Amino acid sequence: MRVHEVKSVQPHFDDVASGRKTAELRIDDRGYHVGDLLRQHEFVNGELTGNVVAHEITHKLTGGPWLADGYCMLSLARIPHEVTY
Repeated sequence: MRVHEVKSVQPHFDDVASGRKTAELRIDDRGYHVGDLLRQHEFVNGELTGNVVAHEITHKLTGGPWLADGYCMLSLARIPHEVTY
């Protein structure tokens, strides 16, 4: 299992943190795998706020005809004890 530290801008960070958004479209440049941890850091006006939400990657979709080359859709399962505000 790897931990991927990524930035997440508003309003997407709030949608992920609230559970309304359970999938993440990302450039597939970090070697994401099912079972990895995705830690999203809130990024506002060019700065990190210190808010973090974490999810386990439960599914990874790549390739066409659904996604352009180099992109992936990650399905996420919330890890409640990994949230800081």
